Amino acid sequence: MLVVSARLRWERNQIKGIEYGDGILTQRRTFQHLYAAGELRDYVEEATGVRCLSAAPGIVYAFKDDSARLSYLARQIAPDGEWLASEDTASAISAVVAHLEQRGRMPQLEEMPQPIISLLGHLRPAELKRLAEQEADPVKVERGAERAALDTLLFLAVELFHGRGPASSLPLPVQLDIRAFFPSYTEACKRADRLLFKLRDDAYVRRAMNGSIAGKFTATALYVHRRALHRIPTVLRLYEQCASIAAGRPGEWSVVKLRHQGRGVSWLDYPEFDTDPHPRLAASYAVDLRTLKSSFTSYADSVNRPLLHRKHEFLAEDDPDVPKYRRLTEAEVRAGLYESPHLIGTEEGWERELARCGRELRGHRLVRRPDCT
Repeated sequence: MLVVSARLRWERNQIKGIEYGDGILTQRRTFQHLYAAGELRDYVEEATGVRCLSAAPGIVYAFKDDSARLSYLARQIAPDGEWLASEDTASAISAVVAHLEQRGRMPQLEEMPQPIISLLGHLRPAELKRLAEQEADPVKVERGAERAALDTLLFLAVELFHGRGPASSLPLPVQLDIRAFFPSYTEACKRADRLLFKLRDDAYVRRAMNGSIAGKFTATALYVHRRALHRIPTVLRLYEQCASIAAGRPGEWSVVKLRHQGRGVSWLDYPEFDTDPHPRLAASYAVDLRTLKSSFTSYADSVNRPLLHRKHEFLAEDDPDVPKYRRLTEAEVRAGLYESPHLIGTEEGWERELARCGRELRGHRLVRRPDCT
């Protein structure tokens, strides 16, 4: 794999020099061309003659072997689950049961780690299937099958951007999922194409956002924490994937913003999301899908950073941290801290409202200030 990196246009203010041709002549008498979001990928594809992926802003991967590219893409959409450690026949069967519940289908021999194959070699496939299905939770198997089918559609929709090949070119797990959950490869591709076309429908996208079981739906966008991203509707996961294909997804981010007025995605970095009751924004990377222009904003030197409220709304309802975050929000509402929402979006405004209400924060607890008792 060839890794190519370059500076992007939004880094112009970091380079001292004068405009010269299609770039900048620096103070050190070097020439630098700054790339647009998709320009670098297009250039590398033209130079190498292979399909490339935008791995991050300004970083492109060019795979010598196309099967490696497809495997990488599949792992980005649905990371491979780890097999349970096995030391005997019983634990090896438990590992197969876990796979069945997670993927919604029995694993094939080619998917199993060699130690598990050795432990189960004395069992016939039909007997192993019977034992696994007896132990597996039917509800988990059904959910696993639904999740795997949707992940497959997402993979096929994303792969359309690069031109689809025959079914035999796909990673083995994807081939097996298609065989298990769809009448044919052709039908799976048709369904993936329909999913992609739905991204053009503003009303459909808005309904998907409004009905999502994870994320905060506002008048302009849906905001979702990264650990809840897999819980939003598949068409919205595809929306985020399209942006990452166009401009690369940054390595550091906490919350993704999906606009339903227009088409644009922003990845927002709140490094202290889990520990800070009102995390401060460190950086934002945005992509406009209509123009493919990208922009980066750093708040590292800002003295009045934007911050978050109602953290539980960015997560899925069953996230283990939701009860703690919700209790804090309810306490802040009772204290009157949200009476003027336009005042509390930044650090300074929030501190003023805390002082006005005679409150302070200790971790995720709201308490009275000592001088206000």
